[in-house]
Amino acid sequence: MFLHLLLKVIMKIEEEIKQTKFKNEYHKLLVNVLFTGNWLYALNTRFLKQHGLSPEQYNILRILRGQYPNVSTIFNLIDRMLDKMSNASRLVDKLVQKGLVDRKLCLEDRRKVDVKITQKGLDLLKVIDKVEFEMNLSHLPEKDAVQLNKLLDKMRDTSA
Repeated sequence: MFLHLLLKVIMKIEEEIKQTKFKNEYHKLLVNVLFTGNWLYALNTRFLKQHGLSPEQYNILRILRGQYPNVSTIFNLIDRMLDKMSNASRLVDKLVQKGLVDRKLCLEDRRKVDVKITQKGLDLLKVIDKVEFEMNLSHLPEKDAVQLNKLLDKMRDTSA
């Protein structure tokens, strides 16, 4: 299933969106990055849906696993999330309902909420890890992945 979707992206952006002309290469780059980001998000969403998660919920679980066995706060989650526009508090509530995280008032500061991944959450991440979703990009040689990571980091560097 994922390989079929992966192979589709090999088409040039012009073929994908049926547009033959761009204002310039920077415009084409912007369209290509946005299109590819949306493609990856859709692929990731379909994959995680099988496990009853959204990409944003998965991101929260991964952050909490990195903090484990320590607790995290909602503010820490927001700071570390990939999508800064997500409502972390609402996402945590949904994960609590699924039994994947615990949420408690912080004993030292009642304005804060402590969030911790449960064993059920850790177990679910182990199952997801076995699938190795990122291997869907393994058709790229590692040196290309390194170069692409550098270019994407450079693209976000507004100080240059």
